Amino acid sequence: MAKLGVNIDHVATVRQARRADEPDPVWAAVEAELGGADGITFHLREDRRHISDRDARVLKQTVACKLNMEMSIADEIVAIALEIAPQQCTLVPERREELTTEGGLDVARHNERIRGVRDRLAAAGVIVSAFIEPRTDQVRASADTGCHAIELWTGAYAHAPSTVDRERTLAELRAALALGRELGLEVHAGHGLTYRNVESIAAVPGFAEFNIGHSIVSRAVIVGMRRAVREMKTLLVRHAPRETDLRS
Repeated sequence: MAKLGVNIDHVATVRQARRADEPDPVWAAVEAELGGADGITFHLREDRRHISDRDARVLKQTVACKLNMEMSIADEIVAIALEIAPQQCTLVPERREELTTEGGLDVARHNERIRGVRDRLAAAGVIVSAFIEPRTDQVRASADTGCHAIELWTGAYAHAPSTVDRERTLAELRAALALGRELGLEVHAGHGLTYRNVESIAAVPGFAEFNIGHSIVSRAVIVGMRRAVREMKTLLVRHAPRETDLRS
């Protein structure tokens, strides 16, 4: 069964709305772990709109499960990642005007620079993943740069306006997943996944990890973080591929 990474960025978003000291995303990470999270994901953005440098460093000191740092390839952020050395860094695109990360990193276009960042992080013992759209050229480029993993952008699936569109995007995700595994990459998925739409993605054989944030944090406001994480884990277990699917 695929593991669940819980993105805690939007806990920090609530804190930053008032420039206060609560809610603390580090506390949220602890609660997520107690609820069964297999990993904690955070994005240290260049504009520091939610997660702060302090958050990143304290998360490294306190998170007991896998810590995944989403990051741009800007020199300043790479230097911080090398200092913190989380277990995994996921390279993502970043634009200041966006509300959240929309679309994947263009690894094919920035191949040489990404290879350099990958080499520096890997030398520090960090697993490197690239957040990409489910396209053949991007999957192959990620493998060419030496990335250990890819995270497929599921935004098109999550926001598909019709059943036909959703099935088309699922087919694209399956094809990218198959190619990634063929090229020796561990394949993750994330973006826009919710309690209402995760079923079809969770049932696809081969995904190693799902990273889900906004939907879990939104439910946690009502029911608490431990329960919100536990409910998402229950869905992943319920809809996980059967052993026969995994062998085929």
